[in-house]
Amino acid sequence: MTKKQQDRSFDGIAGKFQKNIYQTTKGRLRQAVLLRDFAECADLQQPSRILDVGAGQGQLALALAAQGHQVTLTDLSQDMLDMALQDAKERGVEAQIQCHALALQQLSEQKWQPFPVVLCHAVLEWLHEPAEAIRQLRALVQKGGLVSLMFYNKDAKRLSNIIYGNFNYVLRDLAFKKKVSLSPQNPLQPEEVYRWCKEAGFVIEGKTGVRCFHDYLRDRSEQETEFDNLLQVELQYNRQEPYASIGRYQHLLLRAL
Repeated sequence: MTKKQQDRSFDGIAGKFQKNIYQTTKGRLRQAVLLRDFAECADLQQPSRILDVGAGQGQLALALAAQGHQVTLTDLSQDMLDMALQDAKERGVEAQIQCHALALQQLSEQKWQPFPVVLCHAVLEWLHEPAEAIRQLRALVQKGGLVSLMFYNKDAKRLSNIIYGNFNYVLRDLAFKKKVSLSPQNPLQPEEVYRWCKEAGFVIEGKTGVRCFHDYLRDRSEQETEFDNLLQVELQYNRQEPYASIGRYQHLLLRAL
């Protein structure tokens, strides 16, 4: 079985993914945090060539296209990319994007010029060889370029399950008895990801927690009813410790040496 076959694709459930992830408060919060980080990033102040690896339905990529960037979207799932393309047409930014149904491992075969900016969000935790994926990202970005990497944080998953009282699950080191189709199966230990990034030839320039507070609310109805306040608190504190390290995801800005 090839790496491409082993890694997770969302063909056949793209609509379910949109409803259960992108259209929820956690999806809205994630989008707002990433767009804030990008708005303050010098590399994105002028139109640029951007590669979005594992772009999914393209919410972030299309927002960047609307700002004048040329964005290449890649994903294992053609269903996801079809939804992104339809959305791009409705927004009038289809001329700013290209879509390719490719696995990360196939991108080096495309003979593309290295990109000034590469995005890879919520991808590593679905892969069987995440460390190798980071090395592949380094080959896709030009020297001195920027990689925006967001990954599922094992420390945060452990903390939330302790809060929920799922002690046996935590004592099994978060091992699933059965797989949940939309829940990442391979949360990553941040210290390992930092080491992989250094070994691949990156320097970490920025770190932001994503969903630092959302998942820990005692009254989950407040995720919706108090969303504006929750987002304000998130944006104010999610780059500060200890909050940045307990975000369900971590967003790293990596500079290619």
